Amino acid sequence: MDANATTPLLPEVLDAMRPFWMEAFGNASSIHQQGQHARAAIDRARESVARLLNCRAAELVFTSGGTESDNLALFGVLAPGDHLITSGIEHHAVLHAAQALAERGVHVTFLPATPHGVVEVAALEAALRPNTKLVSVMLANNETGAIQPVRELAQVAHAAGALFHTDAIQAAGKLPLDVQALGCDLLSISGHKMFAPQGVGALFVRRNVRLRPLFFGGNHERGRRPGTENVAAIVGLGKAAELAISWLAGSPANDAARCDSAKIQPHVAGAGQPAGAQALAALRNRLEQGILAQVPEAGVNAAAAPRVANTSNLFFDHLEAEALVIALDLKGLAVSGGSACQSGATEPSHVLTAMGLSVARARASVRLSLSRLTTDSEVACALDLVPAAVAQLRRLSPSWNKAMAVHA
Repeated sequence: MDANATTPLLPEVLDAMRPFWMEAFGNASSIHQQGQHARAAIDRARESVARLLNCRAAELVFTSGGTESDNLALFGVLAPGDHLITSGIEHHAVLHAAQALAERGVHVTFLPATPHGVVEVAALEAALRPNTKLVSVMLANNETGAIQPVRELAQVAHAAGALFHTDAIQAAGKLPLDVQALGCDLLSISGHKMFAPQGVGALFVRRNVRLRPLFFGGNHERGRRPGTENVAAIVGLGKAAELAISWLAGSPANDAARCDSAKIQPHVAGAGQPAGAQALAALRNRLEQGILAQVPEAGVNAAAAPRVANTSNLFFDHLEAEALVIALDLKGLAVSGGSACQSGATEPSHVLTAMGLSVARARASVRLSLSRLTTDSEVACALDLVPAAVAQLRRLSPSWNKAMAVHA
């Protein structure tokens, strides 16, 4: 239950990629038949990802993943003297990029979040300056799942003459993504969050947005991202995009067969119908409600905000999340204390503290993130394991025992 950290390859994705490791290994920049076969595969994948985002294929830049996409969006647009507005709840791919840009002469403002984990439009309006060049606010938070009002934020940014970027890495494959409706100028996605391989992603760059490359070399990706394309991974991202489109539409034709071939049981909603976002949210809600019914002094962070269907961030007072993550791992249940990119960090979650949670509560919070392959039996297992592990750890907690003594 750590799908926000990564997801497995779907069988169809693996099958689509397989030929490009061995038989069809051409360099997509070569003009002979092998090279042009690879080029055609990349072009097909680009069209598939473009359909997922409702953009032109030429507006996509393939990258090595979400971090590079975020960095390319920020470093590719901003120059010393420009003003960047972002939020305090962004992924570190944006936050650390913003800090590096600040050291290079870019003025940076970090917007606060409400206690529900949402960036307010009024906060952006108050932060705008005449030299604001770019606003970057994520679409769905990786720790809480809270969905940000990106369309409204983009409208405010455009009215002030600024560009708008959104990190949609945790939204891709979970929410319908339409760059026209969102109004963004740049949008980042990552393959391994949506059943494609690790090490591939994409950046949408609206036509007429000038983007400086991070790297220098050949003229790949229309000069925006030089380097020989990772054909197999790009093909995998394209196939994953096709499957996400079908799932979001509620009619993934191969869902049951895919799960069977992967020895995974599909979660179904209704009479044999494949699961969609609503069914996934119902499964997530059942998990939350079942845990809270059994565990006192616990709750859901960002519960009042609109959230992606798969994400639950729970706090369990009087314990350390790290200990709970380890205890559950020993029982075979994978959860997270926050972003996977911050595993091993001693500081509490910057997302939760930005929402106003105390350090103690932030340290007592864990993330459970499901996927569309999560089963009813897995949720039932978690409903047994999580309350038992919390109770066991609390018996060892001085603050819990003191609270129980006072209550008694």
